Amino acid sequence: MARAFLFVLDSFGIGGAPDAARFDDAGADTLGHIEAACANGDADVAGLRSGPLSLPNMQALGLSHAAAINHDRPLPAATVNGFFGAATEISSGKDTPSGHWEIAGLPVTFDWGYFPDTHPAFPQDFTDALIREAGLPGILANCHAPGIEVIEQYGEEHIRTGKPICYTSVDSVIQIAAHEQHFGLQQLYHVCEIARRLANDMNIGRVIARPFIGETPETFERTANRKDYATPPPEPTLLDRLVSAGRQVHAVGKIGDIFAHRGISSLRKAPNNMAMMDQAIAAINNADSGDLVFVNFVDFDTNFGHRRDVCGYAAALEAFDARLPEVLALLQPGDLLLLTADHGCDPTWKGTDHTRERIPIIGTGPGLKAVSVGVRATFSDIGETIAEHLGIAAGSHGTSFRALLNHA
Repeated sequence: MARAFLFVLDSFGIGGAPDAARFDDAGADTLGHIEAACANGDADVAGLRSGPLSLPNMQALGLSHAAAINHDRPLPAATVNGFFGAATEISSGKDTPSGHWEIAGLPVTFDWGYFPDTHPAFPQDFTDALIREAGLPGILANCHAPGIEVIEQYGEEHIRTGKPICYTSVDSVIQIAAHEQHFGLQQLYHVCEIARRLANDMNIGRVIARPFIGETPETFERTANRKDYATPPPEPTLLDRLVSAGRQVHAVGKIGDIFAHRGISSLRKAPNNMAMMDQAIAAINNADSGDLVFVNFVDFDTNFGHRRDVCGYAAALEAFDARLPEVLALLQPGDLLLLTADHGCDPTWKGTDHTRERIPIIGTGPGLKAVSVGVRATFSDIGETIAEHLGIAAGSHGTSFRALLNHA
């Protein structure tokens, strides 16, 4: 039996991207700066966490070894029981679709469309068409903004006027927030579908529906009914190739949305990382030989990276790590578990956006060698390794490191 389980810890970069300066991110290091903050006591919050960052299960797989390789430092003395390395992004952006598509064997070598950091941010013809076709009384915000802050700022006016909150960021994205009850979830999705069609000519990567609940800025809370409307990948990804070969791809979290629901056999969603882990375990239990379980753990990015919440990020990593033994206990002969990320979002960095970083590669499986896979030239090496492990033909991008994991 050969199965593969690919876990993406959304935004868990390990620094060291060779082109970070081009993105004004030279020195960003999500893992390294969280570790330093915890060691210095700067991430201590009573009742949440305290002390040095404690990730014993990921460390046993080689997390510190991966960081050492990435930064060209000597390897730690501790023995590990997993394979480890780092991967370099070659895609043009540091956004979620680019990272995931490259992991799945398709680097994004073209440039997405972006909106200027001005007010208004969106072109007048776009907003006029959106208001007209969706039958809206208008829109609010129309600027670059962090999601929670813009909802806190405009949420009450949105409830009062019925105008959805439309905003963007340095990513190629249009985000539309609306109240689940006062505005209606289906109406929000309908507005986003119109926005998706209108945005196609601008080459915008994603339109994201951001539903929320609550009645005041203090009680506003985004819900798990987020929905991404992504541009379909321009070439087949690992997911497409697996499905074409008769395999099953079990998507957990926002994976389906990221790939425009192409190459997806089953889809599970959940409101937070711990519930996502429950769904991932359920998917593993349902996976057959030749299947891929592809999971995105979004809380690291959305709840802590973008909000520059070092303590929250550290606590979320520790909670995730504490549940890894449940997954390891499910591994059967022929299984491959690989943990990685899609970009960085250093919670100590300036601004609120993603950071250009290399990503960790750590993993294990019964009978697989605990070995360094080095610094990989592209995220696509991850997808090609899984393709070889599952016995399908190689793709056009990336190089498998699967042979390195075999025992002599």
